[in-house]
Amino acid sequence: MSDEYKNNFVVLTDEEGNEKEFEHIDTLEDGGTMYMAFIPAELSLEEEAEVVILKIVEEDGEELLATVDDDDENLRIYNLFMDRLEDMYEAPEFDDD
Repeated sequence: MSDEYKNNFVVLTDEEGNEKEFEHIDTLEDGGTMYMAFIPAELSLEEEAEVVILKIVEEDGEELLATVDDDDENLRIYNLFMDRLEDMYEAPEFDDD
């Protein structure tokens, strides 16, 4: 994989050509496909984080990030990421002994 995927921040371009900086928050593999989750790099406290899920595809021998066009696949992968994030940020339990 190229070095551009190793940074925590990446500039993504939408269908209209607008560029926006995102922070890479997690990567997971499911069914032989690698998926990456991103949130906007700049968020105010009032904003809810938009999670962008992209998958790594190979085209002409080069790895690229592609949108997940299938709604069922996108929802399934989103839920996997959310479960992982909840596990990572779950508060520790303390004994009352």
